[in-house]
Amino acid sequence: MEAEHAYRKLIRKIINNEITDPKSLAAEKKKIAKICGLNKIPSNADILTFCNDYERAAALSMLQKKPVRTISGVAVIATMTSPAPCPHGKCIPCPGGPDTPFKSAQSYMGSEPASLRAVEHNYHPYKQVAARVRQLQIIGHPVNKAELIIMGGTFTARDPSYQQWFIKECFAALNDYGKPENNSSDRSLLELQRENETALVRNVGMTIETRPDYSKEKHIDEILKLGATKVELGVQTTDNKILENINRGHTVEDTIQANTLLRDSCFKVGFHIMPGLPGTTIESDLNVFKKLFENPDFMPDYLKIYPTLVTEGTELEKLWRAGDYTPLENEAAVELIAQVKSILPMYVRLQRVQRDIPVQQILAGVTKSHIRQLAAKRLADMGKSCQCIRCREVGHQQLKGRSPGEVIQQIHTYRACGSIEHFISYEDITQKIVIGFVRLRFPYHTHQNELENAALIRELHVYGKLVPVGTKDKEAWQHQGYGEKLLHTAEETAQDAGYKKIAIISGVGVREYYRKLGYGQEGCYMINRL
Repeated sequence: MEAEHAYRKLIRKIINNEITDPKSLAAEKKKIAKICGLNKIPSNADILTFCNDYERAAALSMLQKKPVRTISGVAVIATMTSPAPCPHGKCIPCPGGPDTPFKSAQSYMGSEPASLRAVEHNYHPYKQVAARVRQLQIIGHPVNKAELIIMGGTFTARDPSYQQWFIKECFAALNDYGKPENNSSDRSLLELQRENETALVRNVGMTIETRPDYSKEKHIDEILKLGATKVELGVQTTDNKILENINRGHTVEDTIQANTLLRDSCFKVGFHIMPGLPGTTIESDLNVFKKLFENPDFMPDYLKIYPTLVTEGTELEKLWRAGDYTPLENEAAVELIAQVKSILPMYVRLQRVQRDIPVQQILAGVTKSHIRQLAAKRLADMGKSCQCIRCREVGHQQLKGRSPGEVIQQIHTYRACGSIEHFISYEDITQKIVIGFVRLRFPYHTHQNELENAALIRELHVYGKLVPVGTKDKEAWQHQGYGEKLLHTAEETAQDAGYKKIAIISGVGVREYYRKLGYGQEGCYMINRL
């Protein structure tokens, strides 16, 4: 009873604007805990559990933990597959796998946050997803738009029955939000997908992590049925000699083929790149990144930079201890990443820099977990700025106290994988803030019948804090009509180029949105005649 009384007092003070910032909140927590004789300081999550719907809405801006979690307009739900070896063997820097003391998913050490959550739930997808959704909701985040990230190695190399079961359980967990947990569902994948179209927690996107040589037509067709919308490829480098040296098991030509097939199947494509591999230099690594955005065979939509790390039990550790390998260290990595950020085009999003591996497990290499921030500061000291989407998106800018002024539409056209891409966006070009964008492709060659003679919308995204489906927030950027305007411009652009229909790769939970705009489902796509 004392606890409830304390929480109610705190809620009233927040709503009455007697508490206006984190500092005054912390002080009031301590004061009320002492007055009410509590044995612990109330947490923000505890306070939120005592809020009714009105109070929660009014107090959320003060009590929400880690606002960055949903500041890009979606709630990211990462889930990890069970440990399994890579089909080609093992790369020399690879730290994990089922045959190591870590007993982890391939390329993970078992101590990363996502790995720990997976182990806690015995790698069961339903339990992982349900727990993560619940955790985000407890700390004050809306979870109605969920983006699934499927981690844990080469997903498309797993047995097809495992792939289908894994994704089926993910959908079941989303659909069962707010209901008693099933943990195992007798519903089919198709039934669960249809249910998710109108569920409380809708899947707005699904990312699959895999290898270029496991992104052939048959793999693409399978993950389309699962509901995937984006593929992240373990590219690592654009140098065949380096790939051979590290026993990567695929070639640059595999990457080019995968990139083309995925784009022409309407997927968004991300690359993982590893600077500092054996045989590379700072100069050669910088040239790899330049090549990514100068050679139309590449041009990724998303990018993750994972500096090579020396970890226990790897072949790379043996080379390092023998003096045959010198890793990329902190200072050199800061300089390299700053240089990379200075050349990134406006259509790419630099998602991540550095692995989640705890510093005590890194024997040599980059040990600074905030290497991205250090590189951004170095870039600013050079009088330059990064033009990538993440550095310009409105939600991240508002967290820094910057809001857009005049917002106008921009169209940037470039060549990629044998054809034309249009990056259509709404931006404040003076302040360099992006509100939202659409990726429109005129395909080189499609192998899906549904896409014959169709222009492709590979992505539509409006940024800013997540606004739940069916609601509006006058202070937010979602649900203000930008998505519909972007879609209309993409349709006009396709029509002007002679296309008679347009296809969208849609997250299962976004299909209803497109139906309201005149689209109908054909196979795995939402299609409209122009």
